[in-house]
Amino acid sequence: MAKDPDKLGIFVTSPVHMDHLVKIVEAVYRKGKKVKIFFTYKATHLVFHPDFKKLKDMVPEEDFAICIAAYACEGYDPEHDNPANLTPKQMRTQAFHGELIEECGKYFVL
Repeated sequence: MAKDPDKLGIFVTSPVHMDHLVKIVEAVYRKGKKVKIFFTYKATHLVFHPDFKKLKDMVPEEDFAICIAAYACEGYDPEHDNPANLTPKQMRTQAFHGELIEECGKYFVL
């Protein structure tokens, strides 16, 4: 798969940048570009942040995911602790991160 120069990949590992993340995604869409986001490690706690659902609703389902293994490692049950109503398609493995790297023309980590 060729890298899409108009798609920004965001790998989120820290729970402290949610305000910046929302603003970045809004700016990407204002420019007519696309975004793909993967949450892992401590960033999985962001599912409880008030802006998480807003962010999830901004991004197409197939381009927004959380690492199911990291979610479980942080003490959450993927089937019962799902305040943002993530779909099974959005509860992914690290393979999604690999797809993000291969697919997106630009990439950064928060």
